[in-house]
Amino acid sequence: MNLSTDIWVYALIRRVQLAGSNAAIVRKGDATGGAVLVRTWDARDRAAHLYTLAQAGNGESVWMQPLQGAAEPDLDAYAERAVKRDPDIWIVEIEDVDGKRFLTEAVT
Repeated sequence: MNLSTDIWVYALIRRVQLAGSNAAIVRKGDATGGAVLVRTWDARDRAAHLYTLAQAGNGESVWMQPLQGAAEPDLDAYAERAVKRDPDIWIVEIEDVDGKRFLTEAVT
């Protein structure tokens, strides 16, 4: 990310709101350099997904799912462990009827 984390998070929330969906900051981290976990809720499929930013082999930023196909308690446990490892982390939750992520970078 080239922006400070707080500006990036608020821009993500605004994108979600402009699309008529809901987003909330569950946990605020360091404003300038905190990592971000994005948790999405697909209301149609009733499924939650968790995304974290990573570096691809070519150096580009990509979003990845650290736990694919996991149940909500497993996603919550992962987020809790991430906060213990990195107290500067942000957690954003997005709820969209179509399950959109609203992430502009590639998702792997």
